[in-house]
Amino acid sequence: MTMTYIIIGLIALIVIIFIVAGVRIVPQSEARVVERLGKYHRTLNAGINIIWPIIDKEREVKTRHIEKSWNDEYYVKFRTTRAIDLRETVIDFPKQNVITKDNVTTEINALLYYQIVDPFKSIYEIDNLPNAIEKLTQTTLRNVIGELELDETLTSRDTINSKLRNVLDDATNKWGVKVNRVELQDITPPLSVKEAMEKQMQAERDKRATIIASEAAKTAVVNKSEGERDAKINAADGEKRSNILRAEGEAQAKIVQAQAEAEAIRLVAEAVASTKTDPATYLLATKYIQAFSQLTKGGDKTVFLPYEATGVLSSIGSIKDLFPTK
Repeated sequence: MTMTYIIIGLIALIVIIFIVAGVRIVPQSEARVVERLGKYHRTLNAGINIIWPIIDKEREVKTRHIEKSWNDEYYVKFRTTRAIDLRETVIDFPKQNVITKDNVTTEINALLYYQIVDPFKSIYEIDNLPNAIEKLTQTTLRNVIGELELDETLTSRDTINSKLRNVLDDATNKWGVKVNRVELQDITPPLSVKEAMEKQMQAERDKRATIIASEAAKTAVVNKSEGERDAKINAADGEKRSNILRAEGEAQAKIVQAQAEAEAIRLVAEAVASTKTDPATYLLATKYIQAFSQLTKGGDKTVFLPYEATGVLSSIGSIKDLFPTK
């Protein structure tokens, strides 16, 4: 009886150990691949999973790590693990030399953001996935930069990032990987090229400054000439308007004077209507009298009269009829 209990206890202990050995707790955002007798069996997702010990075995995968050496240099080291990280992973590539289309050697380092979407393909379609992605990114970067000149490389980062992402995403799709982003961290041309670029940029700045200064001087001259032209136009326009107003005033004055003379003639005509004196003769004689008064204002005592004036003066006597004496 005691032996029976011992055997049962041993069997129960073996079962418990067997069950405990077969329990797998997978954290969130991780997955594991299980092989049964060397063949793919299933993928363990987050949570509690049960496998058969001995006959089921979790497949090991490699992960990429950056470590620092004793001389402060960084190097890449690969480790083995059973967990497959389903989160977005960042690979920071060390600087590498690439040659542009115009044969300029440039140092470029990049960042790659990728995510495993199919754990089965990431293990069985490629060996050492992180290393494969790194090498593929480096070769693709060389190909893309090799199609661009240095100036295009420095000014077309978005274009380069987009091309790299598209090429890498297509190539890694069969590996169960989704490439989300590729970012160029730094582009470092050779020192001689940098100095030449700085001189070129300085010359370009000086050129722009000279052009801006000349355009400003040109604008100032044009504005000054336009101002002088507008001033002359305004002065001429003012003079024109002044002459017009003066002419209109003189014309108006002549009209008023003519109207006054006409009224005077009318009144004279009405006054001499009852006499035999001709109104025209009266007016003419009046004009001669006014002219004589102006001549006598001078210092000369001798006055020369035209012969025709005697006929007019003879008619002055008829004017006295208009003004009877008391």
